[in-house]
Amino acid sequence: MMNTSIIRSLFAAALLSAAPVFAAEAPKEDAAASAKLLAALEKTDRDAFVAEGEAAFKQLSQPQFAAAAAQLSPRLKGGYDLSFLGELKQRGYRVTLWKLSFKDGGDDALATLSMKDGKVGGFWVK
Repeated sequence: MMNTSIIRSLFAAALLSAAPVFAAEAPKEDAAASAKLLAALEKTDRDAFVAEGEAAFKQLSQPQFAAAAAQLSPRLKGGYDLSFLGELKQRGYRVTLWKLSFKDGGDDALATLSMKDGKVGGFWVK
C-alpha cells in the first residue's frame, strides 16, 4: 500500500502539469494602443482615436465616434482600471481582451483590441 503523502504529491504534480498557462502581461504594443484609444474616447478626440488605425478603421465617422464617446467619456473621466485578460488569434489579427473597471462602481466592461502589423484593426467596448 502506498503512503498517502506520496499519493498526494503525485496528485498535486499531475494537477500542476495539467494546469493551463496564462500570460501575465499584455503585449506592450497592445497596452499602449489601448491606453491611447481610451484616452481619445475620454477626450472625445476622433482624430487621436483613429490615428494608429488601418485604413478601414480610419473610416469611422465623427457621428459614430461621438455616439460611443458620449456613453464612455463621462465614466472614463471618473477614473478606471484596465486589466489584461488574455489574447486570441483571429483572422490574422492579434486580439487582446481587457477588463475595464470604472471607479464609479458601475458595471465593468469588456474591451477587445485587434492589432495587425502595428495597426489597430478594431477596438470595441461592450
